[in-house]
Amino acid sequence: MTTPSRKASASPATEPGARYRQLPLGWGALVAVLGLLALFLALNQLLNLGFFSGRVMLENTYLYLVAGLLVSAVFLVFPAHARAPRQRVPWYDGLLFLLTAGAFGYFAYHGFRIVEEGWEFAAPQTAVWISYLAWALVLEAARRTGGLILCLIVLFFSFYPVFADKMPGPIAGFPQDLPTTAAYHLMSSESVMGIPFRAFAELVIGFILFGAALQHTGAGAFFNNLAFALFGAVRGGPAKVAIFASGLMGSVSGSVVSNVLTTGVVTIPAMRRTGLAPQFAGAVEACASTGGVLMPPIMGATAFIMASFLGVSYLHVAVAALVPSVLFYLTLFMQIDAYAARHVVRGLPREELPSIRETIKDGWFYLAAFAVLVYMLIALQREALAPFYATAVLLAINQLSSKQRLSWRGLLRMLRGITAALAELAGLLAGVGLIVGAFSVTGLAGTLANDLVFLAGDAPLVLLIMGAITSFIFGMGMTITACYIFLVIVLAPPLIAAGFHPTAVHLFMLYFGMVSFITPPVAIGAFAAAGLAGTSPMRVALEATRLGVVMYFIPFFFVYNPALILQGAWTESLLVVGTAVVGVGLIAAALQGYLLGAGPLGSGLTGWGARLSLLAGGLALAIPGGVKVVLLAVLLALPGIYLTWQRNRGRLQAA
Repeated sequence: MTTPSRKASASPATEPGARYRQLPLGWGALVAVLGLLALFLALNQLLNLGFFSGRVMLENTYLYLVAGLLVSAVFLVFPAHARAPRQRVPWYDGLLFLLTAGAFGYFAYHGFRIVEEGWEFAAPQTAVWISYLAWALVLEAARRTGGLILCLIVLFFSFYPVFADKMPGPIAGFPQDLPTTAAYHLMSSESVMGIPFRAFAELVIGFILFGAALQHTGAGAFFNNLAFALFGAVRGGPAKVAIFASGLMGSVSGSVVSNVLTTGVVTIPAMRRTGLAPQFAGAVEACASTGGVLMPPIMGATAFIMASFLGVSYLHVAVAALVPSVLFYLTLFMQIDAYAARHVVRGLPREELPSIRETIKDGWFYLAAFAVLVYMLIALQREALAPFYATAVLLAINQLSSKQRLSWRGLLRMLRGITAALAELAGLLAGVGLIVGAFSVTGLAGTLANDLVFLAGDAPLVLLIMGAITSFIFGMGMTITACYIFLVIVLAPPLIAAGFHPTAVHLFMLYFGMVSFITPPVAIGAFAAAGLAGTSPMRVALEATRLGVVMYFIPFFFVYNPALILQGAWTESLLVVGTAVVGVGLIAAALQGYLLGAGPLGSGLTGWGARLSLLAGGLALAIPGGVKVVLLAVLLALPGIYLTWQRNRGRLQAA
């Protein structure tokens, strides 16, 4: 009989890369070489190896070289449109590749003069013309990697300095002419080569390498098998497997859709087989995959960019994100358990599940690589180098495994996958950097913050709601990373000026940029899961909204009390986290109509009264507010608990 483990190994590894070209050997080798050179440059810079010149390169020279290698690779890896050739590189993409490499190569060659002579405001005419070319190429790279909506947003804001003085009051800025704007975008340290791309080149490259190496050495199958071995046999087992496997994979990949397609191909059919409704199975996978982006230790690229914006270590961001992500997954787990109990959904037969011992025996080296990564991140605090060492350990041990050992062809495929992932993020972040540069050169970032604070007056909640709605809308058409960067420029300064904790504000933006992946009308994560579940995308999206409802509340909880993100006294954090755990448990019971330990809430007036009571008590407990709020929460929840106990008293006494 076919087991989940065998299905996992047959998961469509190519599905998440369906946007990429399937290049022939020659072009594929070139793409692999571009990625290798970028990784070598990163190691040379991070380890101060002193290649090329006998000394460490200037930062801007290094950034231009990385952009020349990876942004140019976008035109080889990503087709121009849906009907463009996917088995070869057309002549126009070859030309764009050469032009991009040449333009950034020119800036790299003149890196010292750019800094010494201040070319961002006093560039020679040749540099200005090449800036125009690079500007257009970066916009096209952003379109191919982030989509047309992102490209149009970036296009508008990148030209904003030219007409900044003609905009109405709050969004007016100091104007710049077109040549100055172009030069600033490409030769300053605030635009294309600004914080987003700098964080990518100095921190994120290593983690993209580690994530790709994990996927190409069989980590997806291992995580699925381990999850099935641990949870597959319990009630609602495959749904709980989805939480565990998608949380691990999402933490590594940072991509919601890739996560759905990698783990969902195994978990969704298994959920349906045990009796879960198709829309519920798809919603579980969509929510679990979305939450993975928030789960330490890796959290995708956005966490490292957040650390750069905040000027703190990555560890600080990971610790802050830990409790909210655990609360989200705990709520999801409790809802699934309640749903399975109410609908009597059993797990899979134990004989069809992989053995825990055999699973760990076949894939223990993935855990060893994670251990190295976490040790270097936490104990040694070597954030930039940790993923490189972890990858080296992973590949070294992998070659000792007869089942997972990479062949030369597999190594080439892995290098192509790494380059594709690096190129995608490089093109995206270079494009988003144009928005940062436009706000910087016009002075809008500072004045807009003051204007928004003034408009909000004494109601910072208005600013938070503005931020939540804007994050949600932008999250529909932009990647999580691009959405976060845009909002952090526009809305984070006024929120911080209003008195909110900086880390809480940045996490708030990240959370609400994510909810669009499970919320109609767009709900990309839910739509991807619906295809695997064989049901209506909108039904999956609506179910995912209900399952992931706590994600809409958690950001408000921690932004009003940073103790929930472990920013404060440990005693206060312990109390707040403890009450929040009980609170989300009551919320899960109200949403699914089943209170763990007591039984179903029932229907009719009594059942709905119990639901409202538990929901109100759960929200009051989850809101950080001190002893009085806890007492109020208990008073609100007690009627619901009592009604449920009374309804199921006979069954409970018999048990």
